[in-house]
Amino acid sequence: MKHFLCHSAELGEGQSRGFSHAGLELLGVRRQGQVYLYRNRCPHRGIPLNWQPEQFLDSSASLIACAHHGALFLIESGECVAGPCEGDALQALDCHEDSQGIWLKD
Repeated sequence: MKHFLCHSAELGEGQSRGFSHAGLELLGVRRQGQVYLYRNRCPHRGIPLNWQPEQFLDSSASLIACAHHGALFLIESGECVAGPCEGDALQALDCHEDSQGIWLKD
């Protein structure tokens, strides 16, 4: 089963965006044309990563950042590479992109 998240144009290259679905907070990032989708939950404290809506990336837009603790995560895998939860990872979710947009897959 697929659940529509947004149109492709609503998640530009090098950008991040938050989504809500069935009570879950999610975050999506587009990098080199590929969309990566994760649960918006820091493995360190179990809280959302962002302070501001749509702000999930560090200043260089090359890593996902936890605004609360400074943890940094690889966009492609969700692995924490710096900060208090180093070695842990964000919960990756399966997504699909087609001509209609970006979808969460169950």
